[in-house]
Amino acid sequence: MTTNPTRQPLPAPLQYVLRLADNALILGQRNAEWCGHGPALEEDIALANISLDLIGQARLLYAHAGALEGRLTGRVRHEDDYAYWRSEPEFRNWTLQELPHHGPLAGTARADRDYAVTIMRNFLYSALMAELWPALAASSDSELAAIAAKSAKEVRYHLHHAADWVVRLGDGTAASHQRMQQALDHLLPYMNECFADDAVEQEAAALGVGVLTSALRDAWEATVAATLDEATLRRPAPSGFVSTGKHGVHSEHMSYLLAELQSLARAHPGAQW
Repeated sequence: MTTNPTRQPLPAPLQYVLRLADNALILGQRNAEWCGHGPALEEDIALANISLDLIGQARLLYAHAGALEGRLTGRVRHEDDYAYWRSEPEFRNWTLQELPHHGPLAGTARADRDYAVTIMRNFLYSALMAELWPALAASSDSELAAIAAKSAKEVRYHLHHAADWVVRLGDGTAASHQRMQQALDHLLPYMNECFADDAVEQEAAALGVGVLTSALRDAWEATVAATLDEATLRRPAPSGFVSTGKHGVHSEHMSYLLAELQSLARAHPGAQW
């Protein structure tokens, strides 16, 4: 579990909020890499706006986590402490979020950005969050419930944007169909981690703070199936693979992402922006 400097496990409600924040931050960082590189001006702007939404969600969640940590452990932390001053194992985002845009290549490999990978990841994630945020709007944690209610409005646009492109590319040319199918085959196994409830999530749910994503899987499956059918994409065979990002064991890509994300703050500690 995520640990603090005294090596004591953080309370489950705090860990749960940090996982939500890490997911939003890391995916926001990945989508921001398209800024100035979008396939069309409108899409460049759309992905930038989606990134801003995600990073805005992360900021609200990190601010709430800082207040929670102060109440639960006596140590108050700022949102920047979580984003810029934690090490790779302390981040608890799903591995899906940290994967590069170009498919299953090593972190040092150079390849063109693949818009199909970006769109498919945004679709798979947003289809889940379109179920999770509304459910969390009933959280016993009133601050988390308020953040969830705001985020639920944003994710509806994220899902609409991604699903529209999944269909347009999947049911488009032979080349676009092939790229969308490859993106789906590559990314779908990473969703298993999202639905693999663990002790942190079970405790948060038992306290009324969190929601078990396993309970949302049927609704997510229905959304995904309807869109894939319209896009003429074939669902790959089920996989037993379960990634481990939410347990702090990340892919080789995470260190490169964090190096870019955190470099400015670490080069100028204490600077005010």
